[in-house]
Amino acid sequence: MQTCCVKAMVTGKVQGVWFRGATQEQALRHNVTGYAKNLPDGRVEVLLCGDREAVKKLSEWLWKGPSSARVTHVEFEVIDIHAPDTFSTR
Repeated sequence: MQTCCVKAMVTGKVQGVWFRGATQEQALRHNVTGYAKNLPDGRVEVLLCGDREAVKKLSEWLWKGPSSARVTHVEFEVIDIHAPDTFSTR
């Protein structure tokens, strides 16, 4: 299994629409760890770590998010860090 970590910056109507909680549900479903947190500028920062295919699927899901979200842009960065043990919405 190839593992990787990706940091995503999600832009659009992504705060106050249950984006972090839905991202956590998707991550747990795919055995992906990391976090989703609101940023002061209205974006959500997401860290995804796990099997490369699972991270890819979840990265694609970020473009739509939950039904109440309106994602306009997602910027990705592959990063080299120690993967966290869980997924949190901090």
